[in-house]
Amino acid sequence: MHYTGTIWRPPYEADSLIIEATAGCTHHQCKFCTLYEELPFKFKPAPMEHIEADLLEVQTWYHDPLRKAEERLFETRKASCERVFLAGANPFALKTSHLMKIANLIDSHFPTCSSIGCFSRITDIKHKTDDELAELAAAGFDGLTIGIETGDNDALAFMNKGYRAQDIIEQCARLDDARITYAFFYLVGISGKGRGIDGAKRTTAAVNHTNPWLIGANMLTIYKSSELYQEIVAGKWQEETEVEKYEEVKELVRALAIPTEFAMLGASNPVMIRGQLPEHKTEILAALDSVINDIGEERLRNYRENLHHL
Repeated sequence: MHYTGTIWRPPYEADSLIIEATAGCTHHQCKFCTLYEELPFKFKPAPMEHIEADLLEVQTWYHDPLRKAEERLFETRKASCERVFLAGANPFALKTSHLMKIANLIDSHFPTCSSIGCFSRITDIKHKTDDELAELAAAGFDGLTIGIETGDNDALAFMNKGYRAQDIIEQCARLDDARITYAFFYLVGISGKGRGIDGAKRTTAAVNHTNPWLIGANMLTIYKSSELYQEIVAGKWQEETEVEKYEEVKELVRALAIPTEFAMLGASNPVMIRGQLPEHKTEILAALDSVINDIGEERLRNYRENLHHL
């Protein structure tokens, strides 16, 4: 398989077939991000011949004639491959014609595949016409994962995200019209010390006008190689305490007024929490209170300081 550097995927894409479509990020300017610093380039599409070769290789996993009959039967069932996840920071930035070529390749090798997902920036959606979004939806693109991070315009500007809260609302409405579903990643702590609850309020003010099937909250973890760390050293930004971050999440959950799944999964979260809103709101808030009161700042901070890799 042609994989470049560390491959990142959402927790809920664990059962998807992961095919690299791009490496790196088209934006590559977010102050907190260190995910792609190992790459010697900013962004690069995967060669189409690599994508086709990987699809062919995957087929051999399922149809090795030397394996036992029962193993082949099991893997043939797996070969139905109902979903492909295109790896890369934001493959949705690729031109629609390029994405359609990938979709056609997937369909030719795995006709049972019913959907194709990937990471996307808000700006990637903005650069596509309504007709292009409809064409991609018809080709199976669905279930995008969008790292909105926050709806706090001050934080978005400071972190160089490249869009505003209103853009989140407008571009997700276009996805809704195209019938492309999406999930959000929210970055807890991005607003900075003393501003977390306000950041959560600003976020829900925007997100409550959208329709994500899931909102995944991830805890901001700052590494010394990040630009954000240099801002801290220069005294231009302060990190929230761990308890502040959980108070921020409580406000986010409390103020969310849309039906969605809420999750805190992945390595940045010392405690995993998952539930449906509004059905499990009371239980989620109680779980967050338990983290604050029973685990506390010292143990939470110890986890953060010893988290060497996301």
